[in-house]
Amino acid sequence: MNEASRMEWKFDQSMLQPIAGPCCWNGKEMLADGAWRRQLTRTEIDALVRAARQQRSAGGAIEGFHAERFNIHELKQVLAWMAAQLEDGRGMVRLGGLPVDEIDEDDQKRIFWGLCANLGTPVYQTAAGEIVGYVQDTTGGKDLTYGGPGPVKTARTIARSRGALRFHTDKVDLLCLMCSSNGIDGGHSKIASSVAIHNEIGRRRPDLLRELYQPYWRMRPTDEEGERSDNVFAMPVFARGPDGKFTSQYSRTYIEQAQEVPTVPRLTAAQNEALDLLNEVAEELHLQLPFAAGEMQFMNQHVTYHGRTAFVDDVSSGARRVLTRIWLATAFSRALPPGHATQWGDSRGGTLRGGAMPGKAAFTEAAMS
Repeated sequence: MNEASRMEWKFDQSMLQPIAGPCCWNGKEMLADGAWRRQLTRTEIDALVRAARQQRSAGGAIEGFHAERFNIHELKQVLAWMAAQLEDGRGMVRLGGLPVDEIDEDDQKRIFWGLCANLGTPVYQTAAGEIVGYVQDTTGGKDLTYGGPGPVKTARTIARSRGALRFHTDKVDLLCLMCSSNGIDGGHSKIASSVAIHNEIGRRRPDLLRELYQPYWRMRPTDEEGERSDNVFAMPVFARGPDGKFTSQYSRTYIEQAQEVPTVPRLTAAQNEALDLLNEVAEELHLQLPFAAGEMQFMNQHVTYHGRTAFVDDVSSGARRVLTRIWLATAFSRALPPGHATQWGDSRGGTLRGGAMPGKAAFTEAAMS
């Protein structure tokens, strides 16, 4: 990487200082703090169900429609609270109370899409056109892991097995999940504050914190972004936007995949040590929560990491773990360093960015007609 490329991410010693604010938290603090959790009221549930039924009655799609086709004015304050919590608060929101046992599967999907479309703009999750992802075991009960022979498995491959997912971020401003049903054991959501991890690494090893502010080579996931001529690129794990706001973009999987490319520089001992420490601290500080059917989870991908524990479905009884996933670009998102445009398509705050096809909203033609 040449010096001009490095200038796309500014660094100075002040960035090694602790970052204050509500986005810095540990799991114990989050369990004791109810500010990021909310139960939907009966009025709010009725509004969501009404909007879904109106969309269905009008012959509307299950997903891919615009916010104006899903009028939920009763949730205006909820949406404002969510935006504030996600960008300037803890960086995470849990909504509970949606009675999925009383709502048919298609209307559940309409509700989740419609709520998300009122919060931000859905973006594509794959270059093949996936606008909604379903996180469930599609392997028939295999416990896939990151190790083993052959090419490094992607996070998407592991996610669609029963295996545990290690901490990472998705290439989007907000990751949104809804639990439609749960397996009989495991599958707990693991969330960590990347800000708290940053601070703790700085306390223990400022030399390794500095490493994480330097670019690491990464591979674009082909199962999301397809084959591209610029399939490898370099970007730091920790960075600051032009206004000083923090962002962390992290996936060890894609760093390891880049190492399979002969022309990519080899990771140094210090770089590997920094990644090891990051994972160690994340395991120490994270919040772990089960998903209940009807719960929705929203995470700011600039200040949180997520993963999960392994799980087991009970196929004989029909008990399965199924999460619906939507990626959102938001009008309230932070500005990113200029170099992040390589991955995101645009580094400006509040723009349509991220996803597998940066700059393109995931609205279907049928929904737009």
